[in-house]
Amino acid sequence: MADAYILGIETSCDDTAAAVVRSGEEIVSNVVFSQIPTHQPYGGVVPELASREHLRAIVPVVRKALADAAKTYQSIDAVAVTQGPGLAGALLVGISYAKALAFALDKPLIAVNHLEGHIHAVLLEEQRGAGWSYENVGRTRDDAAGEAFDKVAKLLGLGYPGGPVIDRLSPHGDPTAVKFPPSQIKHRDRREYGKQIERTVGGKDRPRFDFSYSGIKTAVLRYVELHNLRPAIEARGKALAGKARTGIDEYLSVCDKQTLDLVASFQRAMVEDLVAKTLLAVRAYDVATLFVTGGVAANNELRQGFERDAAMEGVPVYFPSRPLSTDNAAMIAAAAYPKFLAQDLASLDFSAEAGLALRGA
Repeated sequence: MADAYILGIETSCDDTAAAVVRSGEEIVSNVVFSQIPTHQPYGGVVPELASREHLRAIVPVVRKALADAAKTYQSIDAVAVTQGPGLAGALLVGISYAKALAFALDKPLIAVNHLEGHIHAVLLEEQRGAGWSYENVGRTRDDAAGEAFDKVAKLLGLGYPGGPVIDRLSPHGDPTAVKFPPSQIKHRDRREYGKQIERTVGGKDRPRFDFSYSGIKTAVLRYVELHNLRPAIEARGKALAGKARTGIDEYLSVCDKQTLDLVASFQRAMVEDLVAKTLLAVRAYDVATLFVTGGVAANNELRQGFERDAAMEGVPVYFPSRPLSTDNAAMIAAAAYPKFLAQDLASLDFSAEAGLALRGA
């Protein structure tokens, strides 16, 4: 079969991205416009501002992706776009543009689940072939891991995005200094949750492995209040305010030992929970190969933890490169290729689904 060049568009959160990928295997171009300077003053993503910035960036970003790939609008074979999950307004910018483009060019339109895209970020680089199906064996019930990193960084006056800052500061603190309790799942109806925790797979009853990180965020807040860290946090926030790029030495100059220990202990607790629960799932579901992907997969301690503990289990583990760990459109175009081959195309009346689940494929 002839090569297929798919234009991917990704606007699920605060990055406007477009890419051209050849037959789900080769990244021909990959352009990402970051909105970090827009959201930095607020310590997190402001949905209304994200939508506005996507509107400004979508056309030049797509044009650059095509130019970098030496392609024209007419020479691409299909248009792929993120349908969800994500911020509804942000998603709609990319979807509206992709629909208009596909209609005007009379090209196939493919809707992609953002989570499936992250899986294909690994497949794209590892060249592990097609023909995949999915089963959801666990999910986040409140704050996702990346969200917890960002919220804790904001709470400590470390700015946005918080994950990379915490990752850089953690080696300078004592990860055993603050004891955080293991994460516990909270549910409106514990009896209902108890009924859901076992599921039958292949004739076996197997557990779900859900995550919850609102508790550790609250534990950090309590630590801050108990140890009267507010004045230091406010001073740190003022010292770092308005600085788009801050070096590690500057962060260290505004962080005392107690703060560094708190940061390191928080990261250690997060990493241990993510690794431990995932490897429990590996055992329960007889997993042969492990992919660790998504924004938090760029975290150094997380990678080291998975590499060490997965090796002890005898399970090979794969990560995307760091540029493909965060949101990008190359993974969306790669995930669209199997759908393109199967002619699993989207109609022009599909819409954004902010809470889109990863369904069996």
